[in-house]
Amino acid sequence: MPAAHRPGLRINARVTIPESELSWRFSRSSGPGGQGVNTADSRAELVWDAAASAALSPVQRERLLTHLHGRLVGGVLTIAASEHREQLRNRDAARARLAAVVADALRPPPPARRPTTPSRGATERRLKAKKQRTDVKRLRRPPDD
Repeated sequence: MPAAHRPGLRINARVTIPESELSWRFSRSSGPGGQGVNTADSRAELVWDAAASAALSPVQRERLLTHLHGRLVGGVLTIAASEHREQLRNRDAARARLAAVVADALRPPPPARRPTTPSRGATERRLKAKKQRTDVKRLRRPPDD
């Protein structure tokens, strides 16, 4: 649903998914309802073809497809929202959830951990504390006659 006030879904400073790449499906929400439960299509599903998106660079696309491989079906990501009674609020919730999922997937991995060794002073303090503890326990034993 392209609109003048929504040029696209902003993920971060560099990535904005155009509204033309997003498609919607609506259905009835599950669970208890009231008078309008059988007539209102308030559940919203937001569908985005991540594999064919022009909003991503090749590096971003590869990172996204790798990170979300369990959630994608044929390169398509589907986000469903049905926690609100109004369709508009469910649409906003689905947009926010899609933005959060994609932003998390595009975040670069943390730097690799560099293994370190304890300093000499730390090793000496640890061994001294162990020796003191050993002496305390030795003093608790009954004497060897």
